[in-house]
Amino acid sequence: MDNVNINIYSVIGNSFCVEAEDGEKVFELLSKALKEKKKVVLSFGNIELLTTAFLNSAVGKLYKNFTEEELKDNLKVVEITNNGAISLKRVVETAKSFYKNPDALRESINKILEE
Repeated sequence: MDNVNINIYSVIGNSFCVEAEDGEKVFELLSKALKEKKKVVLSFGNIELLTTAFLNSAVGKLYKNFTEEELKDNLKVVEITNNGAISLKRVVETAKSFYKNPDALRESINKILEE
């Protein structure tokens, strides 16, 4: 099985991972490689700022099309800061919950917004 290295800095062209649109670029590359059954190393090297909007677009959406096991076995994250890892973990947990039962999460959000 081939390995694919994706360097986020190279993909988006700067060290600020804040825009969902930039996350979408990363998501497309990740999704393509994973669909081709490749192992992916995702590098956060040289990234100075990382938002959950970016992470949701880049990584969280993967849980819609791939199982937790597939991602655990085929996606490795490297060179991420401690704060970035905490944000990524939060995004992943939310994505797993959402894609398991999207209607329940939407209903919960709507209830909160009505209060």
